[in-house]
Amino acid sequence: MEPERQRSGRTLKKGRKRSRIPSKLVGAAEAMRSRWDLEENQQPVAKKARLSTILFTENCEITHGQLCELLKYAVLGKSSFPKPSWCQLFHQNHLNNVVVFILQGLSQLHFYKFYLEFGFLRKAFKHKFCLPPPSSDFLADIIGLQKKQIIGNLPKAMEGALPSASSKVSINLQKDPIIQKYGSKKVGLTSYLLTKEEMETYHFPLQGFPDCENFVPTKCNGSVTDNSPLFGLDCEMCLTSKGRELTRISLVAEGGDCVMDELVKPDNKIVDYLTSFSGITKKILNPVTTKLKDVQRQLKMLLPPDAVLVGHSLDLDLRALKMIHPYVIDTSLLYVREQGRRFKLKFLAKAILGKDIQCPDRLGHDATEDARTTLELARYFLKYGPKKIAELNLEALSSHQESQEPKNKAELVQQLNTSVLECLDSVGQKLLFLTREADASALSSSQNCQTIKCLSNKEVLEQARVEIPLFPFSIVQFSLEPFSPSLTEEMKKRIKIKWTEMSTVYAGPFNKNCNLRALKRLFKSFGPVRSMTFVLETHQPHLCIQYEVLEAAQLAIESLDDILVEGSCIKVQRPVTELTLDCDTLVNELEQDSENRGFKTFSSAQRALSILTGKDWKLKGRHALTPRHLHAWLRGLPHESRLPGVRVIPPPLEQEALQMLKVDHPKIAAWHWGRKIGKLYHNLCSGTLCLILLPGTKSTHGSLSGLGLMGIKDEEESTTPNTCL
Repeated sequence: MEPERQRSGRTLKKGRKRSRIPSKLVGAAEAMRSRWDLEENQQPVAKKARLSTILFTENCEITHGQLCELLKYAVLGKSSFPKPSWCQLFHQNHLNNVVVFILQGLSQLHFYKFYLEFGFLRKAFKHKFCLPPPSSDFLADIIGLQKKQIIGNLPKAMEGALPSASSKVSINLQKDPIIQKYGSKKVGLTSYLLTKEEMETYHFPLQGFPDCENFVPTKCNGSVTDNSPLFGLDCEMCLTSKGRELTRISLVAEGGDCVMDELVKPDNKIVDYLTSFSGITKKILNPVTTKLKDVQRQLKMLLPPDAVLVGHSLDLDLRALKMIHPYVIDTSLLYVREQGRRFKLKFLAKAILGKDIQCPDRLGHDATEDARTTLELARYFLKYGPKKIAELNLEALSSHQESQEPKNKAELVQQLNTSVLECLDSVGQKLLFLTREADASALSSSQNCQTIKCLSNKEVLEQARVEIPLFPFSIVQFSLEPFSPSLTEEMKKRIKIKWTEMSTVYAGPFNKNCNLRALKRLFKSFGPVRSMTFVLETHQPHLCIQYEVLEAAQLAIESLDDILVEGSCIKVQRPVTELTLDCDTLVNELEQDSENRGFKTFSSAQRALSILTGKDWKLKGRHALTPRHLHAWLRGLPHESRLPGVRVIPPPLEQEALQMLKVDHPKIAAWHWGRKIGKLYHNLCSGTLCLILLPGTKSTHGSLSGLGLMGIKDEEESTTPNTCL
């Protein structure tokens, strides 16, 4: 059903005309492909350092260790250190400086609660990523000081197994996240299967979701019991011109036998074999003729109707397979960790099973070994139950391993024993550290670090203007007052409600004999719908539609407001509450976010083009509004909802702080320090790698994840111009 155009009302804008993609657009795409290939194969006349986040992790969370990787690589380059595992820094030798601004006391919650106040930061930095909650010394983590080890004979604890559970101090099992989720009693297999809601939260492919339209179901729709068979699954991927694609699949049956182990040739051009992870090389893959559709067909034949798939971060494997399976156990989620983080498979294999996998002297991972390991981990959990697992105190074991485990002796000297300070010292340079005197850190007393302690944030700012141009690597730390625990909880609830209400629209009035099925089909065409209800409280019926994403709600408003539908001129609008009063402003600013402004590369434009031309769709689309790391963060917040129109009164603490207008209040601080850092940034020389870190907070009342923003001053000039479809 298509909305009609009202004779006396407004008409749809030209940009919204639903028509066939013109052939010249495809020609433009071919021209873009040629330009992109040329850029890959030829060196530009004037080289400039630039960043690409093509290898970002799926959930956009970057560990403190990975951040340290980037900083060390920025100092010394690939001749001394491997490239960062999570992003690409091109022409590192053309970097002029590195500057890290740390806003101590702020978190990702602050950034999105006060999004409008952080005007400069959100517009200037197109690369954003999540950070885990900080440890006791955030600075030492990102600089690499805590990884420093004594060269010579390696400590025995580093050579042997992890410490046993009996060597640990007593722990409170009731606070263990595994006990909190599963209880302490042993239960059957079906209790550990991910629910549909959990699969949606953790981005598993699901039937009916818009990003899974071409996915193939396994046809496993039998009744699952506690005796249903388990199958371990692991996939290896490479990087192609269209993203990650499958190169190997291994399936292991419950007895440990490998029933499927296939190499797969991707459909698209391979740009990186990711050999260090996959073990796959060009030589290995050249003679392979098996394609994705072949392994999909084989997998459907092998799996019985009640099969349960077991894997580690299994959502990535299923997405690589482009398959949908309803019954899964994910060992990265089964062995629950604090703050929503996940244990690595290598760690669980050692801590639980006492076996070493993914050894550094081997080229890449062994998919069969990994699949078998996940299966053994699931069976161990089923056999011994959650109480036994909680008694192992995996969090403490993980901390012990991270602080002491080397890869091999050569890498220990080169990487684990090398901090950013030592990297700088090796090239005859010093690090500048500006901070308040009250905020002491292990970095302050380190050699090769010029520390300037100030009495206030204002003095830190003044010193930064003078000192930053004199040092190749600078860390500037501002300390801001964090939320109180009660205010933090209130803000988390309110920001979740705000995004929910912004993604909700009311449409109507409709005739009482309207075609409800056709209306639902119309509103679903704008994007994934969480819920749709018929409102009968009004004189004429209305629809309330809650979308999964903000973009879908905005597109529905822009396309249907004041348009004839089913013979009625309808209004499409958001609920009016105190949380949506500034919605139009916020939507406009989100659209201007540097992460959402047009296509920067051929691959992103080509992906969009393939979606638009892949089916005979009636075209609906608009600019992005929500940065992708924000989706992951919002999914992690507890679901909150309230009836639209119910007034939320700010807590007394926030009212008092706003009335006093203290500069340390986060709302005022966000606006104030965002502008101050903007002025400092504009004074930096071209080619400066700049990072803005909101470390997050950690206390006895709970933790908040952090946020990182990064960019290279004037890197835009070295990238291809914006290309929009």
